[in-house]
Amino acid sequence: MSSLRPYEIGVPEKSLDLLKKKLSLASSFPDELEEAGWDLGAPLADVKRLTAYWDDGFDWRMQEKRLNDELPQYTTDVTVDGFGSLEIHLVHQRSDIKGAIPLLFVHGWPGSFLEVSKIISLLTKPEDGTSPAFNVVAPSLPNFGFSEGPKKRGFGIKQYAEVCHKVMIQLGYHEYVTQGGDFGFSITRALGILYPSACRGSHINMVAANPPSWIKHPLLSLQHAVIPYSDRDRKGIARMQWFQKEGRGYNVEQSTKPQTVGYGISDSPVGLLAWIYEKLHDWTDDYPWTDDEILTWISIYWFSRAGPAATTRIYYEVAHDPSKFREEVRKYVANVPLGLAYFPKELYVVPKIWGRTLGPVLYESDNDSGGHFAAWERPEIIVDDLRKMFGKKGGAYDVIKGRNGYGDLEA
Repeated sequence: MSSLRPYEIGVPEKSLDLLKKKLSLASSFPDELEEAGWDLGAPLADVKRLTAYWDDGFDWRMQEKRLNDELPQYTTDVTVDGFGSLEIHLVHQRSDIKGAIPLLFVHGWPGSFLEVSKIISLLTKPEDGTSPAFNVVAPSLPNFGFSEGPKKRGFGIKQYAEVCHKVMIQLGYHEYVTQGGDFGFSITRALGILYPSACRGSHINMVAANPPSWIKHPLLSLQHAVIPYSDRDRKGIARMQWFQKEGRGYNVEQSTKPQTVGYGISDSPVGLLAWIYEKLHDWTDDYPWTDDEILTWISIYWFSRAGPAATTRIYYEVAHDPSKFREEVRKYVANVPLGLAYFPKELYVVPKIWGRTLGPVLYESDNDSGGHFAAWERPEIIVDDLRKMFGKKGGAYDVIKGRNGYGDLEA
């Protein structure tokens, strides 16, 4: 607790000047085939428009001020076993409600702490006494945002989970619940495995589950065998097949040669823009991105403390972990109550029977729209899910004794 320090984003002027210089010199765009579409990658016209606006029109200082005004931010020092001390950036907003539930929000790639901004006030300040209140914590993962990155190899899911857990402990939250998607899925699952007495419930919006096996899940396997797939299931499987065939090129590169791709996204703001913008389009459900949203999102990567290339290393470390811990997080975790949110344009849209192989599922929502960045695209659904799951009528009500989310306003 003593190492917690207030923090405000303040990108040095020389970093802004260098970005502007690079953008003003951008001229060697690739050509584009006739009738090119998103299936070939980020469209040339879009990338040119965004590059021009990033150079002349987009106001980073305004976005920086907005983030500083809206999000209470801090840094703290976390010692990671085998990796020394890292300075971690985090958002932390306490509710005025006594007994608010500590909620750890974990982002992934290409996300950031920014994703919590649409849900944080709704969770900390419920409109009436019928919904639980939360104390929300959203760290920038090491190598992301304004957190420091490790200097040694081998920093994988266990280490990311260790950082998140120790942040919560420093804040005085010895028990907490979690929400996450993308790598937030893996990290919050790891918290339930590694720190079962602390992680008291998890809500996830990327349900990366496997089909049930007869040995481990005989009842679910029987249901899987006799219940035909619904239209929703078939569409979900088609979405996953599309992603495996057409959408995972970035994953292969970042899982095998992150240093190589790092040169392009670290030296060229246009390269970084195209690399991430493609995902913002392909992984969402016709979300109406504004240019300011896109460039704020990508600017956080460009100005990140460890640099854009560092954010890709998590893929390599997860893929090359000799303990194969990434397989463990997809197994049944018995001690953590689980809530699952399904969105049709997520990258994993599994049948619900698959999702139930992950643990004791106490809450499910099956949504008719939304994609990978659920807290950004459909914040009201994430908020509603958490309220229902941990509220008085929810299956995970009162999972943290003395912190059920209800109480009198503090003086």
